[in-house]
Amino acid sequence: MPTLSSQGNDSNAPIIPFHVVDAPSQRLYISAFYVGLTVWRLYDYSRLVSDQTDSLWLFMKWVAIDGLFLYGLPGLRVPWLEWSSSTMTMLFLLHALLNGVLMFRIPIPLESWLIAFTKVMYDRELAVSERRVKPADILHNSSLILGKQIIHILPEGSAMLNPNQRPFCIGTSKTSVELPIRINQTTPILIELLRIDLESNTNETITVTNREIGKLKKQADREFGKNDITSARVLKFPVKRTGLYRLQRVVDQSKLEVQRRLSDTLVVKCPSASVKSVPQDKCRGELSDFYLQADATPPLKIKYSKTINREDLGFTFLSVHPDNLVSPLAQQRRSGALVTVQDTDVSWAGPKHVEVSLNETLGISGGWQYSIDEVHDACGNVANYSWPEEESHQGSSRGSHLEQIFTVHERPKVALDGCDSQRPLKVAQGRSRRLPLRLTSTGSREIGNSPHTISYTFIPQNKLSPSGEPGVGARTEIYTLQDTLHGPEIYEPGLYTLKSVSTGFCAGDVLEPASCLLLNPPEPDLTVRAENIPDKCAGSSIGLMVDLDLIGSPPFQVRYNIHRKGGRVTAKIEKVDRLRAQLELRPSEAGHYTYEFLDVSDSVYDSRSLKHKNLALEQDVKPPPSARFADISPKRKACIEEPVSFSVHLSGEAPWTLEYELVHGGTRQKQSVQDIESERYTVTTGKLVDGGDYTLALTSITDKSGCKAFLEQEAKIEVRRQRPKASFGQIEGKRNTKTLEGKKVDLPVRLTGEPPWTVTYHIQGEPESRSSAKTFRYTNDVLEVSTAGIYELVDVHDASCPGSVEDPANTFEVLWIHRPSLDVLESAMIERVGNKCIKKEICEGDEDAIEISLTGTPPYDIKYEQHWKPDRVPASLSEKKITAGLSRASIRMETSQAGLYEYKFLELGDSLYDHDRRNSSPLIVQQTVNSRPSASFTDSGKTYSYCKEDEAGDEVIPITLSGLAPFHLEIGIKHHATAKPEIVNVPYIETNQYNFHIPHRVLALGTHAVTIRKVRDARGCQRKTEFDGPHALVNVADIPSISPVEAKTDYCVGDRISYTFSGTPPFNVFYTFEGKERKATASSTNFRRIAEKPGNFTITALSDKASTDACKARTEITKTIHPMPSVRISKGRTAEIDIHEGGEAEILFEFGGTPPFEVTYTRSTNAQKGRMSQVLETKNEVSHQYTKTVSASDEGTYEVVAIKDRYCAFSMYGGQGGKGGSGAGQKMLTYR
Repeated sequence: MPTLSSQGNDSNAPIIPFHVVDAPSQRLYISAFYVGLTVWRLYDYSRLVSDQTDSLWLFMKWVAIDGLFLYGLPGLRVPWLEWSSSTMTMLFLLHALLNGVLMFRIPIPLESWLIAFTKVMYDRELAVSERRVKPADILHNSSLILGKQIIHILPEGSAMLNPNQRPFCIGTSKTSVELPIRINQTTPILIELLRIDLESNTNETITVTNREIGKLKKQADREFGKNDITSARVLKFPVKRTGLYRLQRVVDQSKLEVQRRLSDTLVVKCPSASVKSVPQDKCRGELSDFYLQADATPPLKIKYSKTINREDLGFTFLSVHPDNLVSPLAQQRRSGALVTVQDTDVSWAGPKHVEVSLNETLGISGGWQYSIDEVHDACGNVANYSWPEEESHQGSSRGSHLEQIFTVHERPKVALDGCDSQRPLKVAQGRSRRLPLRLTSTGSREIGNSPHTISYTFIPQNKLSPSGEPGVGARTEIYTLQDTLHGPEIYEPGLYTLKSVSTGFCAGDVLEPASCLLLNPPEPDLTVRAENIPDKCAGSSIGLMVDLDLIGSPPFQVRYNIHRKGGRVTAKIEKVDRLRAQLELRPSEAGHYTYEFLDVSDSVYDSRSLKHKNLALEQDVKPPPSARFADISPKRKACIEEPVSFSVHLSGEAPWTLEYELVHGGTRQKQSVQDIESERYTVTTGKLVDGGDYTLALTSITDKSGCKAFLEQEAKIEVRRQRPKASFGQIEGKRNTKTLEGKKVDLPVRLTGEPPWTVTYHIQGEPESRSSAKTFRYTNDVLEVSTAGIYELVDVHDASCPGSVEDPANTFEVLWIHRPSLDVLESAMIERVGNKCIKKEICEGDEDAIEISLTGTPPYDIKYEQHWKPDRVPASLSEKKITAGLSRASIRMETSQAGLYEYKFLELGDSLYDHDRRNSSPLIVQQTVNSRPSASFTDSGKTYSYCKEDEAGDEVIPITLSGLAPFHLEIGIKHHATAKPEIVNVPYIETNQYNFHIPHRVLALGTHAVTIRKVRDARGCQRKTEFDGPHALVNVADIPSISPVEAKTDYCVGDRISYTFSGTPPFNVFYTFEGKERKATASSTNFRRIAEKPGNFTITALSDKASTDACKARTEITKTIHPMPSVRISKGRTAEIDIHEGGEAEILFEFGGTPPFEVTYTRSTNAQKGRMSQVLETKNEVSHQYTKTVSASDEGTYEVVAIKDRYCAFSMYGGQGGKGGSGAGQKMLTYR
């Protein structure tokens, strides 16, 4: 519930309350607004410069805007911005001055201001340690004064129940809770809690005794350090019953009641939830229709998740607020009372049983799962069922009572398959057949995990109306199908109509066709009539012509036996597709035959026996002679000059005489074969030497009785007119070709005959076993080859005949074009070692080249690698490419740097060939490039200085040489006053280090330049350095002098030490500091250093530009730098001490420096948010020791603002200084 507070009329309150926008944010917004005004002001100024706008108007405009802003700012009453009227007037005048400068374009010395600003921002000076330091860091060293002590006067003690407003609940897995009671600056001896029962609204007082409080306080003290006795403690009082708890009374050790803040805490029953289960099986399209049950303090929230076919669809929050519920928990409440003394009804806080209906369409078949994840009550207690049991806040775990699982089934569909009222089912009488059903579902597949139940009606055939519509007398049948293949068996003729279909879970739909008509057709029967077939030659019957009359449903199958006396019985089946047919029985052999008809069957009935009708026919048969070709369509294709054979089947009485003739080109060749005993005979012609069409005709046959029969059998023979041939064609008028190595070539092949052709070929010179065969399908085909050689055709065979190969067109030669090659031209400068060519050594920088010869088809593409292997630095590799148009090429060799060069020719290609990586080896050329010798002064550019007084001995300049000894040097020595140098030759130097002695006779007062003009080594390589070679300077000078600016010897850290020089700048100053010898350079006659550290600063020597270190001025000027005094309060930290009214606290000062010390410290108000501290008093203390203790009993913040010792002083506001230094206003402390 919101906390009510009274508020008086405060005239100093800000216009915008701090709970809306706090004070720092208000200052930030005002600053941002002021920055915006400044940007606008500068924008107007820029327009004034460019557009020549009226200056007076802009000046008046901005004076008005600044007046409104500045004089309106105090009215907002923002802390730190409530300036006095005099301050506001001063700011207004400054802004008016700025507006006048800008708008009337008064020139401003920006450049000088910028220089001054840069100096302030980047102020660096050289210190005595020869490093640049920022003087401000030394002069304003905040580490000299560290620490402060804050003293608080403790307020009265207080107590509060459940200060953090945590929710509490008691349930089956949590039988008790600990209520937190926060006590501050008090030790209670008695605590009374008021408890109101949530069910009966009765109240009781729970008293916590002093002994129990002591135990609770010991437990609370364990969370703090031993020295921490001022922090607030939280007593955790256990309770085991639900109810509304209120802190009613707290008594401390002084027998007085402790101030307490009114705050009610509810301990309710922990929330719980479950699912009110319903049957799990549902049909697709039905509603879920189940309930979520919750027991908790309302209003509450239920979080549940949904999963369909193992796919998580996320979670949903349900907010539940029972009807007619009035509860303060439905509002936002930070703290305070939930009930009043007059009204103690807390029934709204008791647990309520709530049921929430979930009703949604189950539109997808499969597994559905609803799971309760969390339950939130109105107090903030949460029962989380989605976490593991060991992690759950309330110890809750998910079980089956928290889940509702549905199995959503597809609905079945049924229709008849292959039967309707127009296409009836025909079934034999007394037989049954399964009703042809087609079962599907509302899904994409059949329902196979549940039996189907169908219902159908049946109307007998005799009760159907003439129009086929159902009449009266229909009966309904119900049948359960275990699978989709076995429907109900039906046998009665009539109309069957599907009415419904269902599975074990869902009812389905009946689709069309839904009606089927079942009929019983009549059984099949057979009647036969027979007539003899006479023969004129034999004078007897040669067979029977039988008429078949059938009854039933076509097609029919008539089975009969043929029995020849003395022979075996042959079974025959005659298929008849109509009700009448004629059967011709004509045996091929003579004898007594009996024909017996056994049974007949049709499309409905199986075979019905005819034995009871005794349908048998008998006959004596003597067939005439006959002959026919065994093949149904006798036809042959033959090769020229080859015979052809045909098989002939003979019938009648053996032996036979067969006559036939061969017809070709208008001629007939008659043949006769006698005494043939076998029923199979092969007729073979002679060699057919002419191409074309032949006819082999069987003309007559005569049997044993002399009966001769004329025949009409013919066979066709197609004889090829020529044999197939094969030969190579020509490419560009010849049978040879040149091609690239490894490239496939198509050799033309010419073929005659019938495709396909099989041609055998080989490469001359190879064994015959390596011959190859290839099949061709076109008369003008190609043979693809990829190997060089002479290809020879050996044999050819087409689709039916062997052939021949034409000579000399049976060979074809394939040649390869040679690949390009590369080699180095022989020369006296080149030596071959294996596959390497070693070229004569050369000096660095000399020009050289290598000549290479090339064979192939230009232009040539050459790729090579240049390896450089120097002596000391890492090797390098570069890849280069060149193109040569002729058979010779010149490649420039690299000589710009010394080392071993290796040229590796990796790839070579010409206009026809790319590089062949498999069959190539690199050509390597090596050459050593010797470096040119060099000579340099060991200390290049160094100036060798000598004193004018020192005239004894020669001067030495060390020189370093590189190359192969011995060396020859040419050195030039030139005085600055002369134009021509003196040349000195130094021959035969055997080492790489040489000390060059300058004859002292050539040195005069002034500067001399010594240069190395030329150097040559043993290899003959030389380097000239006449103009830009190494040089050294030799200077002969007098001794400089030094004197201090100030006579004092004691300085403080931060003071500046100054000297003046006489001589020729720049100067080298040699001094010692911190026991180390140091060297400084001064570019003018003034020398100044800031003292950054304490110690002794002693200048020992001085040299100038014209002198040398050997003849520098010797001196001994010492200055003592004293450290700055320092002071620490509370060990240098910020310490807070709480004392009671009338108590005292000790303030410890610890000093650093040289005694005696004088310290100045202040007491100011303790800092508060939004207000600045104010100094209340300032005090001084003097100490002759390094520590001092001061007692304080007033509240405030104690800080040191200044410290002074014997030599130096430091102030937080005025920097630091010492006697005679920047702190000259400070006096040196002395003992008295």
